[in-house]
This record gives sequence, structure tokens and C-alpha cells, in this order.
Amino acid sequence: MAVYTEVTFDEAAALVDSVGLGALQALAPCKGGIENTNYFADTAAGRYVLTVFERLRADELPFYLQLMKHHADHALPVPRPHPDASGSLVLELAGKPAAIVDRLPGEHHLAPDAEDCANVGAMLARLHASARDFAPAQPNLRGLAWWSETVPVVVPHLSDEQAALMQDELAYQRHLSASSAYANLPRAAIHGDLFRDNVMFVERSLAGVFDFYFAGVDTLLFDIAVALNDWCIDLESGRLDEDRAAAFVAAYESQRPLETAEVRLMPALMRAAAFRFWLSRAWDQHLPRDAVILTAHDPDHFERVLVQRREAPWHPAHPARRSS
Repeated sequence: MAVYTEVTFDEAAALVDSVGLGALQALAPCKGGIENTNYFADTAAGRYVLTVFERLRADELPFYLQLMKHHADHALPVPRPHPDASGSLVLELAGKPAAIVDRLPGEHHLAPDAEDCANVGAMLARLHASARDFAPAQPNLRGLAWWSETVPVVVPHLSDEQAALMQDELAYQRHLSASSAYANLPRAAIHGDLFRDNVMFVERSLAGVFDFYFAGVDTLLFDIAVALNDWCIDLESGRLDEDRAAAFVAAYESQRPLETAEVRLMPALMRAAAFRFWLSRAWDQHLPRDAVILTAHDPDHFERVLVQRREAPWHPAHPARRSS
């Protein structure tokens, strides 16, 4: 968890009241997340999450908040952001940009089975379908350009073997991004961070998806790969659980069939997704920010996942091959 900006009860109460959500009754820091400062805020009107943004600028935030509103308007279980009196979804608290969104019900399924993975796969396809008519465009800010800037900053803190792996994977991903096959992959606004702790369940039903603050326009396949690398692996080894992965992809394809190029490039994008989170976690570990409370994620986990994706590439069975 992380708290970079301490928020007092009175400060939060004033902000909550300014967006018409009534008197604040309870305020507590959230246990999850390391990018922003998050508090649970309860009022007589409902339960909300108050976020103070620590890295994102105010001019970058409308994309994320409007995307959440867009999905909520399309009847998807996504937290709806609440505007101030002027209609702005971007608020301000402690001199930093902030937002207040609905708090989702339910609990995490941190040890998912094939049914959970299928539910997430189907929901991700619905998010991608909703994003097709979302007009605002903002690139994935943790994409290739950021990787190229950040690898030289991180590698001096790594072992020689780790540095060689990171630099080799970056070269591979640069080569991939320059290919015509990659250029023709379907794109839209993706979630970009669909991990187990960003999905809520009520019993066996998926109740909501949250934390869209790594969203951006990117390949839909990258979004699928991010989710597969978390929902469908053995956490200790990083090994892919092929039964869970197959259930995830089959459920996704029940909503949006994958293109042949997506099936072919799945192993490469699963490498990209593992590399992205290894790099960002190594960056957080070796170049930490000042925080009141900070529990950083272990970068070694996604190093193991990347090694597994390189050594054991996986392709989903394509529908055309399934029926033959």
C-alpha cells in the first residue's frame, strides 16, 4: 500500500461535500496500490474512493476519468467518477489533482480458478467493445517510449545477468513494435493493469473492475496479455496455467474473436506485458519516492514471469483450428 499525501478528515469532508455526496462519516487509507494515495470515504449517500494523484498531471487525468464514466454509461461495472459543481471530474486536494469515484462491492479472488478467469476474460472483451466508440485518445504512458527511457536508469542497479536480460528484451520489443504485423493489431483504450486486486467478486459473480489509471490507447492484445500473466499463472514460479489461460481466452472470444495475427503474436505480447511490470517494479524498488506509507511490489516476480514467457511461449487455440 502507499500513502504519499496525508489527508485529514476535515480536508476530505470538505471535498466530498463540494461534489454533493453529503457529510463524511468515515475515512481510512486503502490497503492496495502504490502509484497514488487512496482513501475509502463513507457518507450517508454511499461508499467512495478518494484518490490523490502523485504522478499523473491534472491535464492527463480527464482521459482516465472520462473512460471510466464512458464504461459506466455503457452499463459496465466500473466506478463512476463524481464531478464538482462546474462539471469537472478532476478535483483538487492538498495542492494535487484528485478524484472521487464509487467504491465497488465484493472481494478479491486472489487464488482464481478457471471460472474466475473466464469471468474476467469475458469482462475484458466487454470493456474492449465499449472502448471502440470512446473518442479521446492518449497513449499508454508505460509503453515502449517509457521503457526506452527507463531501462538505462534501472540497469545500473541490477546484476549483470538481469541487466543483460532487460536490455535483450527491450531490443526484442523494439523490433516487434517496428513490424507490420504489430502495426496492424486492433487498438483502443485498454485497462492496462487488470490484475487480481483490481477486480471484485460477489460470491462467484464478477462485480466490478477498477483502477484505470494505467489506461491508454494500445493494442487490445497487450491488455489480454497483462491479464493472462496475472490471472492464469502460478505465482511462485510464473509458470502459465494453460487450463486457466484457455478458459480466459475462450470466454474473451465468446465476445470478440481474436484475429489470426493476435493469436500469432500472443507469446510476444505476453513477453511485453511481463517486461513492462518487471521494469516498473524495479524502477519503484531502486528509485523509490518519499511516502508516509509505502509497500512496494517485488520486481523479481515479473522477472520470473518474463523468463517463463521467453522459455515456454503459449498460443491459444484459434477458433478455425478448434473446428477443424
